[in-house]
Amino acid sequence: MRIGVSGPHGTGKTTLVHELCSRFGELTPVEEPYVLLEEDGYEFEWPPSRADYRAQLNRSIELLTTGADGSVFDRTPVDFLAYLAATGLDVESITDTAGIQTALGTLDLLVIVPISPETETLLPAAEMPGLRRAVNDALLELVYADPLQLLADIPVVELTGPLADRVDTVRSLIR
Repeated sequence: MRIGVSGPHGTGKTTLVHELCSRFGELTPVEEPYVLLEEDGYEFEWPPSRADYRAQLNRSIELLTTGADGSVFDRTPVDFLAYLAATGLDVESITDTAGIQTALGTLDLLVIVPISPETETLLPAAEMPGLRRAVNDALLELVYADPLQLLADIPVVELTGPLADRVDTVRSLIR
């Protein structure tokens, strides 16, 4: 099983990835591209630039195409397309859709963790709330309208219920 977890910043993606992997010993977390790039010495701008989002997109594609079975990916290419779209870029004109399709095609499940009333009240306030909301909207548009035809037959689950139920919701789809 290979699972991708996507959503805007501050919605509990990383927590979910680690909870899934601690609950199911056969699953292994894969750090998000930002962390891995930073560990490699990449210097991000503040706020992150389009070049930063492109670098993360490329690393995400690499991670998905080289990751092992049993991996749970903290972010997918869909995240970085959403960030690029939220910064005003027309993602349809800049993306290598074949490479992104190939990378996403390695997933058995895409888990979407959007902004919800519960994330807004139970989780710490996120930085750059305007960007966060724009990313949320762009991500949902990319997933449900699929204008780039990236997701084909990949099952998608959107976690909008209680935070405490997230792991069990995903478990019901992987068992």
